[in-house]
Formats: sequence, C-alpha cells, structure tokens
Amino acid sequence: MTDDLREGGRPTGLTRLWLATQNSCGASPTATATRPPSGRKLWPPASWFRRGLWLGQNGIERALLVGAVLVLMIVELLNTGIEVVVDRIGVERHPLSGFAKDVGSAAVLFGLVLLFSTWALVLWDRFF
Repeated sequence: MTDDLREGGRPTGLTRLWLATQNSCGASPTATATRPPSGRKLWPPASWFRRGLWLGQNGIERALLVGAVLVLMIVELLNTGIEVVVDRIGVERHPLSGFAKDVGSAAVLFGLVLLFSTWALVLWDRFF
C-alpha cells in the first residue's frame, strides 16, 4: 500500500484508479439529485441504451446508436458542471457567465442533433 503513494501522500497506480472510479460513480447520482433538470435530461437517454442494443443489426450499428447516447450523456454532465461552477461563483449577471452557460447549452444541442441524426440514419436504413 505504501508503494501506491507519492511524496505528497497522493495515491498512484491502482489505488488512484480505484479512488477515481469511486468519485466518478458518485458524481452522476449527485449531479442528478442536486440539479433536478439534469436528472430529467440524463435518464431518458439512458433508457435508449437498451433500445440501441436491440435495434442495431450488427456491432457497428449498435456502437453508433449507443455511442450517440453516451455522447449526449457526457455532454449533459459537462454542461451541468459548467452551470454549477458559474452558479457557485455568484448570482449576479455577468456576460462571461452567460456566455459559458450558452456554450454549454449549444454543446447539448449539438449532442441532441448527433443523437437524432444517428438514430434516424440507422433506423432509416433498417426500415426503409
């Protein structure tokens, strides 16, 4: 165990990987519990995960469908992080705060466009 610590007492190796995994797993429920709008946006695409696995006819289609869902979920979490940091800094209106939130929202929009266009193209090819 002492081999997994640097000089400053910070973990390395497998200990660091384990602690980072614990923090990451704890962040998603915390983000959805503390910011209900992100929870409402994050979990419906998660239900699409199973549908993507079921609808894809081969590995590539499944990877495209599920990958688009994962990208949207990642962008949603990053947008939530940006909004939390901006709200933490202060409640007064500032142009840069508004710009940061607008850029985060634009990223979510592009994630949605990616999701819907990927699903539409794969499903069009399958059913038409």
